[in-house]
Amino acid sequence: MTLRTGLAALFAAATLIAAPATADTYPDHPVEFIVPWSPGGGSDTLMRLIANNVQPFLGTEMPVINMPGVGGTVGLREASRRKADGYTISQVHEGLLVATETGITDLAWDDFEPIALMTASPQYLVVGRNENYSNFDEFVSYAKAHPGEISMGVTLGGVPHLHAAMIEKAFGLTFKYVGYEGTGERIRALVGGNLDAAIGDISSAKQFVDNGDLTFLAVGATERVAAEPDVPTFTELGQDLELNVTRGIVMPKGAPQEVRDTMEAALEVLAKDPTYIQQTNNAGADVAFRGQDAYRAYLTKLDKTVTELSGVLAP
Repeated sequence: MTLRTGLAALFAAATLIAAPATADTYPDHPVEFIVPWSPGGGSDTLMRLIANNVQPFLGTEMPVINMPGVGGTVGLREASRRKADGYTISQVHEGLLVATETGITDLAWDDFEPIALMTASPQYLVVGRNENYSNFDEFVSYAKAHPGEISMGVTLGGVPHLHAAMIEKAFGLTFKYVGYEGTGERIRALVGGNLDAAIGDISSAKQFVDNGDLTFLAVGATERVAAEPDVPTFTELGQDLELNVTRGIVMPKGAPQEVRDTMEAALEVLAKDPTYIQQTNNAGADVAFRGQDAYRAYLTKLDKTVTELSGVLAP
């Protein structure tokens, strides 16, 4: 080999190494999944189901790296600093939008490239036993006649607080907020008679609804939920409200479109896989796939709502 041909070969090899990922080459090695929450929690469990099932559709492994801290923002900060080549993804939910608006972080959802919304856990308006209302219309009538009297259990400055504020705004109500750290804690307070209402979900409240201690008045899903078919949606009740805890996949800003499309396509096929669907349902969530455009539209709409309610959510 001459010096010239040798240098040409080295140059060609270097060019291949430095070239950005394309639809033809991506992915050619594992994609790291930064989950910004502690192992064992709801987000971690659901994201590991994605990581454990996606390889046949993506063509490579997806090792999970847990980076918890400050409401999920530590891991997202690291993800935002990673090279935008498609080999790092992370996960966001509504908590990031609330954290941005309340000043917990200067990161925003649009500092990333939304790839796909994967799961949704519909949230419910739950009430305890009382003589004042047995359905949503009666609840609204009572709340309007007694502004500020209904005690509402939420996580102050968190997603449940946002959801309760959305109900307030949509129906012209005023609640008296009581803060609890987690969903289970406020549901137990509701069962014990220490609250009038709360924002809850199937996994935390269904057993108490089934035995008559609590009542689901409305659900924030787009359609009635099969597990509770008699509970109306807020849309049926007159307001276009989505009250979900969703988990979606994002990439660092600037990831190539062809790389985003490849990841989106793999996740869309995964979202139709019966094994993955069953595992997700067993974990207490629904598969609710939305691709890049639909996911971006969802986050844009929700961000507008969070901004409008910033005064209520502020610590």
